Amino acid sequence: MKYNFDQIIDRSGTGCVKWDENPPTAPSLHSPTPVVPLWVADMDFAVAPAIQEAVRCRAMHPIFGYTHVDDDYYEAIIAWFRRRHQWTIRREEILYTTGVVPAMSVALKALTMPGEKVLMLSPDYNCFFSSIRNNGCEVAECILLGKHDPSTLATHFEVDWPAFEALCADEKCTVFLLCNPHNPTGRVWTAGELQRMNNICMKHGVKVVSDEIHCELIMPGHRFQPFAAVSEDCRQNSVILNSPSKAFNIAGLQIANIVCARPDWRRRVDRAININEVCDVNPFGPVALKAAYNESEDWLDDLNEYLWGNYCALCDFAAKHLPQWHVCALEGTYLPWVDITATGLSSQDYANQLLEQTGVWVNPGTMYGRHSGEGYIRLNIACPRSLLMEALGRIAKG
Repeated sequence: MKYNFDQIIDRSGTGCVKWDENPPTAPSLHSPTPVVPLWVADMDFAVAPAIQEAVRCRAMHPIFGYTHVDDDYYEAIIAWFRRRHQWTIRREEILYTTGVVPAMSVALKALTMPGEKVLMLSPDYNCFFSSIRNNGCEVAECILLGKHDPSTLATHFEVDWPAFEALCADEKCTVFLLCNPHNPTGRVWTAGELQRMNNICMKHGVKVVSDEIHCELIMPGHRFQPFAAVSEDCRQNSVILNSPSKAFNIAGLQIANIVCARPDWRRRVDRAININEVCDVNPFGPVALKAAYNESEDWLDDLNEYLWGNYCALCDFAAKHLPQWHVCALEGTYLPWVDITATGLSSQDYANQLLEQTGVWVNPGTMYGRHSGEGYIRLNIACPRSLLMEALGRIAKG
């Protein structure tokens, strides 16, 4: 492995949400200090050297004014997705903005009317709920089905297809908001599953908005399938949201893209970008994106290998020392979904107890669905392995 992901980097005092934000409850006098944050989804690894250098070079110029996005920006995106994911994107299909959550709000504003329903696979990323409601729409949850895989002894999640179609058939349902790969269950949807989703959606006149921010974080044996590259029908019935921010740990630089093949939808999305006033990006986001996509692929490959090692270490430790944990299968993301129903505690109570008694901060599953997330917690394993093992050791002792 070329890059050192074992390096401990002190992020405290940098205005970092993960390390500088106060936890929701104060740890007790009996908990170890400091708090180990395994909650919000960013990584404790140094950014790829090419990105550091690109940002450093741009920072050497003493003026940081309004930013023009150049031809090289679009070419970097097109080349990356063609090379890595066999997805051909046309330049005119790309609209840039400040982040995937603003992009999600923009897409919903463009494609829905207040009072309509937006379908999602629950449990789901917590911002899906707020973005839907902030746009005046109702949430329609299709609860994923947990399936036990006897070959791996792990649970993975599948779509409840009859429930999915019944929700699409509701005349008030106009958009399906998809998380691909799925946060928090870690599923990497197959081409067959994505095509089946789209077939049902098109049958009932439902548009697809696919959040693909985790698309580069894929574990061994799995392959990310862009929704728009499954078929021409999928391409024409979708708006895709993506960004290098998760995979390359550059969320603070605020850059994302919306890819939309249909000109009529794209005009509406472009208008919504301006209505929401998220049309201007900062000087560092575009240069970081180009350095990520043009020069940092080997760093990403090493990262995924390291994350898989962390996941294996988590599973091994839990099997030996945390018998009340059932770690679900992780196909993508760096956010394992852990079944803690054997503890007899609610997700919120268990997360609170971990924080108060051990100083380990995790997210309760109910953040991702009040009912569908009950009995689970979500962990962030994108940290040096020694820090992850310290946190797990604290939990085992606590």
